[in-house]
Amino acid sequence: MIYLTPLISGFIAAAIGTIPPGLLNMTAAKIKMKEGKKNALSFVIGAVLIIFFQAYIAVLFARVIDNRPDVVILLREAGFVIFSILTIYFFFFAKDPIAKKKTKLKKTSKKSSFFLGMLLSGLNFFPIPYYVVISVTLASYHLFVFENTIILTFVLGSVLGAFAILYSYIAFFGRIEKKTDYFMRNMNTIIGTITGLVAVAALFNILNYYFG
Repeated sequence: MIYLTPLISGFIAAAIGTIPPGLLNMTAAKIKMKEGKKNALSFVIGAVLIIFFQAYIAVLFARVIDNRPDVVILLREAGFVIFSILTIYFFFFAKDPIAKKKTKLKKTSKKSSFFLGMLLSGLNFFPIPYYVVISVTLASYHLFVFENTIILTFVLGSVLGAFAILYSYIAFFGRIEKKTDYFMRNMNTIIGTITGLVAVAALFNILNYYFG
């Protein structure tokens, strides 16, 4: 039972971070459509392999800063500034994504798809700060402890969650394509809203730290 909470927490965190249409899931879907399910699965396995290391490194970093309130509040302040800037950017300056723009993928082997998944996943640095915030937040509510077995369980849950969502894009993309078009057309508003909520939450925590 002690391992169930970090496993589920990692799964849910990864699912939330992976489910919005993005480079990884949309590429996986396109590979499946053009090259078949086997190549798409190779791409996904390569992607989640990198996610494993990203999540693990993030939680180890979170363990270091968890006992340093000064570092935690510094990260919150930096996060507030960054997410505030991102919110302004996505609401007022970002160009509208073109949902109907089609990209051509060159036909590749399963091995090439695997390394493409690793490459695209490695270029995405967002999971590291994302899992740092998630693990520190869970620890603050006593839902997570920074012990090796618990960390590995959380990371395993993250890998399973990411794999489940990416596989869902492969298996059901034809059925959800219209919905993904809606997300793409409104992606700036959606991302701006999310970053705005994160900025507000960070500001609340900062004010609570100094004046609470």
